[in-house]
Amino acid sequence: MCTAATYYSKDHYFGRNLDLEFSYKETVTITPQNYPFKFRNGKCLDNHHAIIGMAYVESGYPLYYDAVNEKGLGMAGLNFPTNAYYHDLQEDKVNIAPFEFIPWILSQCSTIDEVKKLLTETNIANINFSDQLPASPLHWIIADKETSITVESVKEGLKVYDNPVGILTNNPTFDIHMFNLNNYTNLSNEQPVNTFSSKLNFDLYSRGMGTKDLPGGLDSLSRFVKATYTKMNSLSGPSESESISQFFHILGSVDQQRGLVHMGEGKYEITIYSSCCNMDKGIYYYTTYENSQITAVNLHNENIKGKELINYDLIKGQQINYQN
Repeated sequence: MCTAATYYSKDHYFGRNLDLEFSYKETVTITPQNYPFKFRNGKCLDNHHAIIGMAYVESGYPLYYDAVNEKGLGMAGLNFPTNAYYHDLQEDKVNIAPFEFIPWILSQCSTIDEVKKLLTETNIANINFSDQLPASPLHWIIADKETSITVESVKEGLKVYDNPVGILTNNPTFDIHMFNLNNYTNLSNEQPVNTFSSKLNFDLYSRGMGTKDLPGGLDSLSRFVKATYTKMNSLSGPSESESISQFFHILGSVDQQRGLVHMGEGKYEITIYSSCCNMDKGIYYYTTYENSQITAVNLHNENIKGKELINYDLIKGQQINYQN
């Protein structure tokens, strides 16, 4: 399970928690402008926007979990079991495999308007990467510097929702997540006012009682509410340090600790990594479960006009700063 978010202060930020019980050998991966993106439909993009993000690279192909391109467009795929439905090939559409969807969008588009136009001619087809790597059931959040959308391929077709909160988790479908927020309109960052009865006096025995009904579970419906409330009420200073710190605190409000979600056979779901990309500057920040120190990779410190993928292994061991 996962949580993705956008956040805007002086600059614009996009990132996610990846919550799983196992990890592939994911790396921070830069796809330069001249890397040949070869799609299963026979199309090839030899020149495109440069991309930075987290990916599992298999047979020289970047299987991105989340990424941002050089134009400031970000995208992440999140687990969407039982609801995701990939269709047969359609002659009147451009057929794209689920694992190609992030490269297909980020290699060509700069804004959400361009994404929406491209989606009108796109079919997410039921195509596996390989027999060993079948298509994962996903839905996606896509964001530029102004707005975001959620894209879901379901039995009824390709659904595109405006996403005014800039948050995505997992099941159920996005429209139900948004409707569920109606149940929490009583939440407040202020202390509550007594509307119970004017004849009674109540003791506000704690700070933060306006958030008493805020969900705290690790299920996807609860995390959507918690992350949305946290993000929509978050404040930070304008500096890069203050902004990325606040972003990681937003993701931290819904991260998963080992031992709380048992997956069977002694395996537990954890937040394998958290990411935050500055969409304006192309700087990709991340932490891992064992390493809470923020690490950064800058897209523009590399040759983005090259043809070869650039990979940075994750720093997973805890980094401790001793002061004495």
